[in-house]
Amino acid sequence: MDDLDDMDHRIVTALRACGTDPRVAACARALSWAGEHGALWLAGGLAGAAADRGRRTAWLRGTALTAGAHLTSMGVKRVVRRPRPAHVRPLVRTAGRHSFPSSHAASAVAAAVVFGALGVRAAWPLAAAVCASRLVAGVHYPTDVVAGAALGALTARLGADWMRGGTR
Repeated sequence: MDDLDDMDHRIVTALRACGTDPRVAACARALSWAGEHGALWLAGGLAGAAADRGRRTAWLRGTALTAGAHLTSMGVKRVVRRPRPAHVRPLVRTAGRHSFPSSHAASAVAAAVVFGALGVRAAWPLAAAVCASRLVAGVHYPTDVVAGAALGALTARLGADWMRGGTR
């Protein structure tokens, strides 16, 4: 486990160093802010439901799955209680002091799965950018982001049949 911890520290240090470029830092801050509490994804899902009446139920269910992934990750954080990286100066403030799993990654990947299934091509690249922003911002370790992404993907896949039931 020490090797994994060492790798986690080295990767977050290297990616946080990318944030010394003001343009990269601004982008990381904007993506982190937009992804806070899944806001970007929840707003996108509600906009999709409003614009796509024929698949409104699927959009709303996908949005609910995204919120569920976020809430689940918050619950896991309360159990695991892993501290955020302390060896780098963060670019953003965080809502809490625990880092595992990344709730930004959980909601981003859940949204990418469900909204991607609804044809939103930008969902995956945007989700990847939000996940990367948490490393550049210095508020998560890579394993936090990977675990959050896995949790989000699992939540979305478990709810896929339920969501598809809303496309009829």
